[in-house]
Order: sequence, then C-alpha cells, then structure tokens
Amino acid sequence: MSKLTEAVDAVARTIIKEKQYLTELDAPVGDSDHGINMARGFEAVQDALADVEDPDDASEVLQAVGNALLDNVGGAAGPLYGAGFLAAGKAITKGDALTVATLERALGAAVAAIKKRGRSDKGDKTMLDVLIPVYECFTPAYADGLTLRECLAEANYAARDGVEYTKTIAAKKGRASYLGERSIGFQDPGATSAMLMVRTAYQYLNQSTPH
Repeated sequence: MSKLTEAVDAVARTIIKEKQYLTELDAPVGDSDHGINMARGFEAVQDALADVEDPDDASEVLQAVGNALLDNVGGAAGPLYGAGFLAAGKAITKGDALTVATLERALGAAVAAIKKRGRSDKGDKTMLDVLIPVYECFTPAYADGLTLRECLAEANYAARDGVEYTKTIAAKKGRASYLGERSIGFQDPGATSAMLMVRTAYQYLNQSTPH
C-alpha cells in the first residue's frame, strides 16, 4: 500500500469500528442505519483499494472510493459521499503531490458536489457543517503562511467544532427535518461520520507530513 491508500484504509477501519456509535446517533433523528450503511460502504472501499492500478495517484484512489460508496452505501449518505469523493478525485491531476493547494482544490470540488446533490448548505444540520469549515482551512485567505501539517490540524479542530454546531440547530434536510425544532440538541450522524474521516486522516497524515 502507498501512504495514500494506507490513509484511506485507516479511515475505512475507523468508520467500520464506529458502526454502532453512528447507528446510535442516527436512532433519534433518522432510520438507525447510518453506521450500518457507512460500514458496509467502507468495507467495499477496502476491497476497491486492492484493485487500484496506481496507489500513489490521488485522483484514481479518490474516484475508486467514490464509486465504492455510491454502489454500496444506502440511504442519503451514499450518493452524497460518493459524489464528494468522485468530484475530489476529478479535481486532482495525476501526479499531483499532497499540498495545501491540492487539498483546497479537492475539498472545494467535494463540497460543491455535495451541495448540488443534496441541495443543502452549511446550517442545514448535515455533513456540510463539518466539510465546509474543513475546506475553508485550506483556502488562501485562511491558509496563507501555514504548512500542510498546520492546515490539517486546523481542519481537525474545525471538524470537531462543526459536529458540536449541529447540536445547536434544527435539521432542514433528510428524515431529521421532520422533527423540526425537536432535532435541536441531537448530534448529526452525517456530520459525525465526516468528522471521523477528517480526524483519522489528520492523525495518519500528521505522522508522515513534514512540519
């Protein structure tokens, strides 16, 4: 495995490990299946990584992840995460190194795809309440003068804060939106799975990224 596929595999293992936790979060506001669906999807991701021709090619790896999630994750999360990973992969050129600029481009494309697919935005109590703040950590206005390691650390904090933010707002999308104001106080499962991905990627990449 390359460092990139090892990082993706680490993310997959985290999601699979946290299956029950994500399902419990989904019980009060959804269909009690987010963890189950995400775990199934990332088991398929692990299989897909074995078939990637160039494990060092971020474009190929991310698109393989996207296709695996589209084909194997049920509910709303599959199409959204799948669209995000596919868009991120297409935004990267073969041979691109992992840099602040590369991640800014990939995350920007992922956020745009998820917004379009889900017709949602920050403040709707979804995964975008994590992913948009994470993306902003890599934009020139925020990241000027910061190293990749520093941007990854900021993204990790932003993801954590994004999850906390979802507890304070009412859901406007998905099954949770049926609860209206009663969804306030509950942590969004999709935002949580996004945070777990960011946190795991940060922990792995932090070990192998120069200061």
